[in-house]
Order: sequence, then structure tokens, then C-alpha cells
Amino acid sequence: MFYGGPGAGKTHLGIALGTMAINNQKSVLFYTVHSLINELVKAKEEHSHEKLMKKIEKADLLILDEWGYLPLHQEGSRLLFEVISFCYERKSIIITTNMEFKYWKNFLFDEKLTVAIIDRLVHHSHLLFFDRESHRKKHALMKQG
Repeated sequence: MFYGGPGAGKTHLGIALGTMAINNQKSVLFYTVHSLINELVKAKEEHSHEKLMKKIEKADLLILDEWGYLPLHQEGSRLLFEVISFCYERKSIIITTNMEFKYWKNFLFDEKLTVAIIDRLVHHSHLLFFDRESHRKKHALMKQG
């Protein structure tokens, strides 16, 4: 789990680790949480959910970017729980977030579901804290003056 403010390098490191895994003949999937939810919802509607879950099952590493940036609807939260449960103890997951665990229920909207997701994610996890100034802000063309 990569936790820290915007622009601190979480996504950059996730992509770098994904690239290293690919270079070592590992299969990697990268999604923003919302793109994954949208794909899962569409797959449910088109009756191809099982096919998408098989794609996720084949990956050695699943990278979920922007965890908690936007609230999910109830079905989205349930589908995300399904993916996390499916991957639990089967494959590696990298999550990038700027949200503390105690606020996850605000975007997942279900306290029991939130606790179950956190329980599975933290069981074998390492938390990397990105405590630095935003790279984008530091190198912005628009400076306060």
C-alpha cells in the first residue's frame, strides 16, 4: 500500500514496479479504481463478468491506482470487494491512496464491507508512506509570486 499526498510519487513507483515485474515475465494489470469498477459494471451488463475475472486471475500483479479519490456506488463497492477477496492470498496487489483507512467507509459507503476489505488488504501488506511535497506542485509553471 502506497499512502501519501497527491504528486508524492505513489503512481510513479507503482508503474515502475509493474514495469519491473513485466521485465521479469510477470503479468501485470493496472487500473484506476474507477476504471476497474466501470469495466466490472459493463462486464456484468454484457454477461462477460466471468471473462474479466479470469483476466484478473491470470495476472501476477494487480495495481489499483487512485483508491478513494472518488466515491463508489453500492454496486461498485461490492464489485471491488469481490476483486479484493478473489485476489486475497493469490496474487500481489499494489494500492495507491491518499486516504487514511478510517476514511475508507466514506467512499465505500458500507462499514462492514470496508472492514472486510481492509482486513484482507493489511494481512500480508507493507505500508509505504510518501511524505513529500507534490512533484507537480514543486515543478509547476504557475508559481505564486
